[in-house]
Amino acid sequence: GLFGVPELSCPEGFQEAQDKALQESEQLVQKACSVPPGPETVMIFDQLSDSLCRVADLADFVKIAHPDFAFREAAEEACRSIGTVVEKLNTDVELCQSLRRLLADEIAMSSLDPETRRVAELFMFDFEISGIHLDEEKRKKAVNLNVKILDLCNEFLTGTHLPNKIDKHVLPEHIRYNFTAEGNYLQVAGLHADCPDDLVREAAYKIFLYPNAEQLSRLEELLTSRNNLAQLVGYDTFAHRALQGTMAKDPETVRQFLETLSDQLSKRTQKDFEMMAKMKMKLNPQNSKLMPWDHPYYSGVLRAERYNIDPGLYCPFFSLGACMEGLNSLFSQLLGISLYAEQTQKGEVWSEDVRKLAVVHETEGLLGYIYCDFFQRPDKPHQDCHFTVRGGRLKENGEYQLPVVVLMLSLPHSTRGAPTLLSPGMMENLFHEMGHAMHSMLGRTRYQHVTG
Repeated sequence: GLFGVPELSCPEGFQEAQDKALQESEQLVQKACSVPPGPETVMIFDQLSDSLCRVADLADFVKIAHPDFAFREAAEEACRSIGTVVEKLNTDVELCQSLRRLLADEIAMSSLDPETRRVAELFMFDFEISGIHLDEEKRKKAVNLNVKILDLCNEFLTGTHLPNKIDKHVLPEHIRYNFTAEGNYLQVAGLHADCPDDLVREAAYKIFLYPNAEQLSRLEELLTSRNNLAQLVGYDTFAHRALQGTMAKDPETVRQFLETLSDQLSKRTQKDFEMMAKMKMKLNPQNSKLMPWDHPYYSGVLRAERYNIDPGLYCPFFSLGACMEGLNSLFSQLLGISLYAEQTQKGEVWSEDVRKLAVVHETEGLLGYIYCDFFQRPDKPHQDCHFTVRGGRLKENGEYQLPVVVLMLSLPHSTRGAPTLLSPGMMENLFHEMGHAMHSMLGRTRYQHVTG
């Protein structure tokens, strides 16, 4: 089964995994409501979170990345079902009272270590922002709004990754090979920001980002629903609700930070824009005006000129294999960690080019697993990201639940004549996402709720 989960050897297994998680969560809710206030209350809440997240987080990845539509559809339904249950639990008065009893008990609270106390406070915070203080009718309304927001988010994000199609005859013949052909149409699935041809970048920018009425409608409905939810549970705006309890604190702090940053950067960026404009004029005198699709490309050219480095000279040294060896060397020297390729079982991965890495520490042993889904394929979203499939936590039997993550990139496949070579942008993304993966491996928290 997917990720070694036996139930997920077929799409129907999501229903089985979901039912199992929901049954387990019911038992844990009853247990949480009956135990006396103490560390066990927090442990049960974390078990509850872990039970639901193990299905929801895995399904969250599968619904966008699995090549089989039946798997994607089953995963999406599991996400929706688990998400609905989570929102209902976040407005469950009896469950909240069990946690409130603990937080109000000074003797019990003084016996908790700082991590346990903090996790208890975070669980209470989830109740508060979900509207636990409202009357029953308004709590139901809050749950319905949350479920609607989950659906709209999913629909909107799915839409953002879809390529746009255009009749191939609309584009000049000499640039058509840059895009995937499908009959009489060309698929434009990204911005082609690194392409040296101005016309390719312009075509990609205008076609891929062409306004979509359905997407705009979803976005407007999503923003309205978020605002309605925020005001229902007592916040001025959704931004106030989203930022409470974070390092940023409130929208005003964010606004001040961005304005200060913009002021500080404006002089430097103005000089860079002027230099990029001159560079474009030198390379393309017929069309010298700097356009929105030019900035990423010409900033790279400017960097290469400023530091006297041409990416074309060093890219051949940065094959995917060389970069992975480099990461392994860095991790070994800095952290005492090594990455080992591990054989996968039948049905464990969703595509034959996915690789599984075991993360092993020189003294601690096995820390977790990273599944590397690095290559382009049809219907795969063009996005580089890190997914948590299973969070780490200390289990009741004293063993540590090993974290499992996926790194997803969109690299070109190697050919017979050449390996996959990484551009500076691809390399930066690989290192960035691997940083997230290492965070997941090394953050060996007692509680799943705060892992990563």
